[in-house]
Amino acid sequence: MTQDRTVGPPVGSKIMRILGGRGASEQAALLDFQSYWTRMRRGGDVPRRSDIDPREIEPLLPNAFIIERIAPGLARLRIAGSHLSDLMGMEVRGMPISAFLTPGDRDALAQHMVRLFDEPAIVRLTLSSASGSGAPALDGTLIMLPLRSDLGDISRALGCLVSSGPSGRAPRRFSITHTKLTSINVSLPSVVAASTPEPLQTGFADPAASFEGVSGTTPAKSGERSYLRLIKSD
Repeated sequence: MTQDRTVGPPVGSKIMRILGGRGASEQAALLDFQSYWTRMRRGGDVPRRSDIDPREIEPLLPNAFIIERIAPGLARLRIAGSHLSDLMGMEVRGMPISAFLTPGDRDALAQHMVRLFDEPAIVRLTLSSASGSGAPALDGTLIMLPLRSDLGDISRALGCLVSSGPSGRAPRRFSITHTKLTSINVSLPSVVAASTPEPLQTGFADPAASFEGVSGTTPAKSGERSYLRLIKSD
């Protein structure tokens, strides 16, 4: 296995605002996004979902998401930024992350997600969406970073989906043009809860009410979408 040795900026630094951008600034912002996750790997373990502070990824909140593994190779969106809903033209919470890919690429994604949770591994996909009626060609990048649930199992992932330019007519689906998987070494936590319910914590713990109080954000008004939404499963 290879160790991901990406070194990020000091804690508290702000991610470059790149929404709708591409090129060097986009890559720098995605690097900062991944570097924040790396800094949260205390003791060599992957972070817990509740360790993730939305304020540290604020510029990319519209592009960010949390997925939950529900079967080998299958994960659904529990929290999703508004950019993901814009790409699909509908509310995406509860949808599988594979919905953003063309049918021919979903089997490959399923294999990557097995490695994401089981090894675990960092998944980085370069994406492309063909042009169509009212839909310009898009390039994109999808990153998925493993997380532990509050029960201790690696069944969550922090992700980010960035695309270039206007989304155009929805829904937009992408093909995978390049894949990079980085296996990571994990130091197991000293105590892993097996049967206790997930407690209410900060960050991305369930249930997350809103991002009220985060610098630069305000509670959603009636008729507006928040950047990230809580997904409740009955």
